[in-house]
Amino acid sequence: MKPTQQLHAAGQSLWLDNITRNLLDSGTLERYISDDSITGLTSNPTIFDKAIEAGADYDEDIAAGEGAGTDKEEVFFDLALADLRRAADLFGPVHERTDGVDGWVSLEVSPLLAHDTGATVEQAKALHARSERPNIFIKIPGTAEGLPAIEECIFAGVPINVTLLFSAGQYQDAAEAYLRGIERRVAAGLNPVVPSVASVFVSRWDKAVAGRVPGHLEDRLGIAVATLAYQAYRTLLESPRWGRLANEGARPQRLLWASTSTKNPAAPDILYVQALAAPFTINTMPEATLAAFGDHGEVGDLPASKSRAAKQTLSSFAEVGIDHQELAGQLQSEGTESFDASWKSLLASIATKGDKLAAGRQ
Repeated sequence: MKPTQQLHAAGQSLWLDNITRNLLDSGTLERYISDDSITGLTSNPTIFDKAIEAGADYDEDIAAGEGAGTDKEEVFFDLALADLRRAADLFGPVHERTDGVDGWVSLEVSPLLAHDTGATVEQAKALHARSERPNIFIKIPGTAEGLPAIEECIFAGVPINVTLLFSAGQYQDAAEAYLRGIERRVAAGLNPVVPSVASVFVSRWDKAVAGRVPGHLEDRLGIAVATLAYQAYRTLLESPRWGRLANEGARPQRLLWASTSTKNPAAPDILYVQALAAPFTINTMPEATLAAFGDHGEVGDLPASKSRAAKQTLSSFAEVGIDHQELAGQLQSEGTESFDASWKSLLASIATKGDKLAAGRQ
């Protein structure tokens, strides 16, 4: 049994952090599902941007949108949904077998709406309606403006992937928004089952402090912060508040590890996968990380939360001037700006490709 299959069998869901039309057309995604126990995937604007620039897979969709005078953002959503519906269908058997716990794919609302709660809710509902699949998450950032949008969308029955979370505190804020949405549904006599995941980004922590800390602290911050997020996750699931909702038939918002590729070339390429192999969590990873773990990953006893050691690690970082709470806010702000820039780059790529295709027809 391959290490990826062993990890799945031990209780963690493995998702692919990639989606391209070639991945679908070539049968590669199907192979990942059958050979590597991949049970879902995530997408982001950068992934689509690179795929559009790399070849002609999306030319027909872009040309059709250009010919119809469609807004560039709508052109993107049309082509992205076409891919994600196909991927969702491939994960359909997993989704059905797990009764909706697993087998999900994700589509992001426009990052340009990150500070507009009302517009985020409106677009999330619209994208959910357009998805035409039961296993497509809509991604909303866990920012100050995103949190009330998450609550409102959960109340409205829209499955949500909360993205851009970096710390235990930010995870708890996202979980609170989810709980409020479910509690409102229970109070209104609605079905309390609205799937959601909370995505905590890991490797960006270590990239942010690279070269600023002693060698013995390199590549340790992300895992320590993620460990405390996992502890917060387990504490919530054991709380009376969650117990009351579970008694009404609600299901937990699952914790997802994002940004799990190793950024430091000198560090093990499966560093974060090994460290965060915790049950009832999800790890979404790029193809290179998936291949590396499939080649030389090892699955022993899945780790329990090591919050005391994690807190000691954070104390060591504090001693060298790294305030992890302040850095968490900085990382979320930078992540929002990065997603914004990626979105603008994606729309520019669609416009450039559309102009070239139009010129070629003349």
